[in-house]
Amino acid sequence: MITKFGTLFAGHVDFDDIGFDATPVNDRWLSDEKLATVFEKSEAIAKLMDRTGYDTFWMAEHHFQREGYECIPNLILLGVHLAHLTKNIKIGCGFNVGPMWHPLRLAEDFATADILTDGRLVFGLGRGYHTREVESFGAPMLDGDANRDLFEEQTEIMFKAFNQESFSHRGKHYTIPPQVPYRGYDLKEITLVPRPKYLPVETWQPIVSASQRGLDFMAKHGIKGIIGGGAAPGGAQDKVIRAYRQALADHGKETELGEDLLFGISFHIADTEKQAIDEARGYFEENMKMFGPLGFVRGLSDDQISALGDPRRIRSAGLPTLEEAVEAGSWLCGPPDLIIEKLMTTQENYPGLQQVNMGNAVGTPQSVILEQLQRFSEEVMPAFTSQVGEPALADD
Repeated sequence: MITKFGTLFAGHVDFDDIGFDATPVNDRWLSDEKLATVFEKSEAIAKLMDRTGYDTFWMAEHHFQREGYECIPNLILLGVHLAHLTKNIKIGCGFNVGPMWHPLRLAEDFATADILTDGRLVFGLGRGYHTREVESFGAPMLDGDANRDLFEEQTEIMFKAFNQESFSHRGKHYTIPPQVPYRGYDLKEITLVPRPKYLPVETWQPIVSASQRGLDFMAKHGIKGIIGGGAAPGGAQDKVIRAYRQALADHGKETELGEDLLFGISFHIADTEKQAIDEARGYFEENMKMFGPLGFVRGLSDDQISALGDPRRIRSAGLPTLEEAVEAGSWLCGPPDLIIEKLMTTQENYPGLQQVNMGNAVGTPQSVILEQLQRFSEEVMPAFTSQVGEPALADD
């Protein structure tokens, strides 16, 4: 039963132009002042969500994006700030990119934030997907197997640090602690200081490739999964959901279908479906311009990917349309009653599902994000919160 709603904000600033006919992604070069507006935008979204009954405000870690699409480099630092500006919502790390961190520094930072916010930060881990980001930090991204090897070892180290009073680790990439003399004794183990206040640490990871290796790793460590949202296509992917459930069962945990998962769905509310599609079309197109060349739009040919960067060719390239995304269920566009109906169907199909992220595509300006989240909270959420007798907050 769906009882909690959140959103994922990848960290885009407002643009002067959007859509297929606007500035190509690689030609965007924004000022420092413009890029820094991502923090004011994050504050505005968090404050609105806090007073309108949302559960979790998820944000994404990214680096070096002078184009303005994903401009938050440190989720934990910003999360602590937002937690001190709000009272109710949780702040989700969607996601800390492990290969761009030393695992002990990431574990320390989260533990500190867990204490400072009294448990209101939600821990999330990802492997990354931007070569410019991950490789610039000296970690592998072009070599997918090397990237996964590093990520899995880092995750194991962090869970040891969180859950054991003292620990050691000997692996392919890390020897912790080093075998050195220290203050009269030989160092054998170390202790994370501080450790998180709340244990075990609830951890989330995006499910993108849904490889058996990846699903088994998540099940082994009790990591919950987010499907869709942000760069990844939204909507319920039945095959992936069932594979995740089977992986949990193989590791001794029986669940209802959809349990321990969060679905990310792009949406736009208007009085009619046509109006919603017309209003959201530019955001859909800008999102595709950004993420299509990164492999997050299924079925694009090399020629279509090339056309995404060329306004002269883009309209004649036969690219996917928002109408097709709505038909496929990866976007929900229309009046509140229609969105309620489709979410109720999702709830019926996946009875273990408790959380849904309703997101606005990269390119959506701040004013529209706030208007859409406000309207969703007033006209859609009550149909679900009333299922358990918990009306959404309405105070200003």
